[in-house]
Amino acid sequence: MRFKALGLVGIAVAICAIPAAAHHSFAMFDASKRSTVAGTVKEFQWTNPHAFIVMMVANNDGPADQWTIEMGGPGGLARQGWVPKTLKPGMNISVIMHPLREGHGGQFLAVTLPDGTQLGNPDTEPVKERAP
Repeated sequence: MRFKALGLVGIAVAICAIPAAAHHSFAMFDASKRSTVAGTVKEFQWTNPHAFIVMMVANNDGPADQWTIEMGGPGGLARQGWVPKTLKPGMNISVIMHPLREGHGGQFLAVTLPDGTQLGNPDTEPVKERAP
C-alpha cells in the first residue's frame, strides 16, 4: 500500500514538472554572433524564470534606445555571485551578448561594471550555424 502511494506521488510530481521542462526556444537570438553594447542601466529585473537587464543605449538618431538583455534564472546567477542589487539604475555598463535576430536586445554572456569588474563568461564562442 505504501509503495502504491509513493508511486502515485511520484507520477503526480512528474506530471507537474512537464510544463517546467517545456520552457522556450532561444531561436530568437543569433548564437552565431556576439556583440557588445554600452549604456545605462534602467532596471535590473531579478525574476523567475529569467532575470533581465533593461538598459538605455545611445544611438546616432537622437534619444537612446531601450535594450533588454535576457539572463539565466536568479538561482544560477546567485551561485555565480549575483544579488538583486548587483546592477542599479543609472550604472554605466557594457554588455556582451548574442544579439536578437530582430530588435534591441540579446542573450547575456557578460557585463563589465563601472569599476571594471566583469561578471559572466565573455569567452563563450559563437555557435556556427548548420546548413539546412
